[in-house]
Amino acid sequence: MSTKRTSIFYIDFLRFIAAIAVITIHVLGPFRFLYGEIPEGEWLAAAGLNSLTRWAVPVFMLISGALLLSTERAFQCEHYLTKRLSKVVIPFIGWTIIYGLVAGFMVDDVFTGQWVSGTAIDVLKNAPVDPVWYHLWFFYDFIPLYFVIPFLIPLLKKASPDHIKLALFSWAILFIMHWLKVGSFLQQNLVLYSGYLVLGWYLFNRDNRPQLNLWLMAGVGMLLLNFFGTWSLAHKTEEYSSFFMGYKTLNTAVIGGMLFVLAQAYAEKIKGKLRTLITLISTYSLGIYLIHPLLLIPVRELNNGFYTLFGSNWIAIPMITSITLIVSLILTIALVKVPFVRRLVP
Repeated sequence: MSTKRTSIFYIDFLRFIAAIAVITIHVLGPFRFLYGEIPEGEWLAAAGLNSLTRWAVPVFMLISGALLLSTERAFQCEHYLTKRLSKVVIPFIGWTIIYGLVAGFMVDDVFTGQWVSGTAIDVLKNAPVDPVWYHLWFFYDFIPLYFVIPFLIPLLKKASPDHIKLALFSWAILFIMHWLKVGSFLQQNLVLYSGYLVLGWYLFNRDNRPQLNLWLMAGVGMLLLNFFGTWSLAHKTEEYSSFFMGYKTLNTAVIGGMLFVLAQAYAEKIKGKLRTLITLISTYSLGIYLIHPLLLIPVRELNNGFYTLFGSNWIAIPMITSITLIVSLILTIALVKVPFVRRLVP
């Protein structure tokens, strides 16, 4: 998500749909755990859309792997730390402070309008181990991957295609083990998320059209599993479960791979103003990711009635997502023009 912008349009398209999916997940968030408390159709609108969009962050990781692992630039530690890594670390630190200060206004996720310094200080003190806001978890797993990338680049250049396939197969096995809760010291975020980098690099550097139908069948199958599996599990347990849609599940990785190869095959067919809009949103996707939760603070407080304005969650969630996306884009473009602040939204 923080890699250097590329002119490859299908990469821009992937950033575009991932940005929309992330906002959707956060817009529908308040309803996921209300199974049995609201009409089932309203709950299913939230839980169903959630199950169909959980590939968002993994797609960002696929993009990072595709671009960063494919670089031909000779590795220079100083350049990597000051140019590459800083583009992720500076926004992370800056927005951690910002959201930590905002947390001083919150009590049980409700904005009070009264700032309590002790709350903000406590949240910031705990920031090294616990994200100050729900969307910032991404950086805790993503930043360590930047220390893996320089070592993966030479390994991937020397590895044979069969070695790469074996590595990806082993990665899939680790996902299955994690999903089934089979204990292993190898099941760490660094290993599982590094696999997304390698898969992104693998798909980026080959012609995937011969396997397009296979990816499509597998990905659609996994999307259906997510949707109906989540619905069925809620009926069985009488509560919401994310069992089918974690970032460290094989089905999420398959869906991300499907979207990657579909974008490779068909994104270039998009023309005109829509193509321009997609490129624009892609360019500012990191800023959109960082800013949009601020806009959702009053929205996610259900007593404020933003969702009921649209009559149904099936309409409210897409509409609020669209509005949030556009406003976040406008704010990001404005912040980029401010010399110092622009480093927070690269």
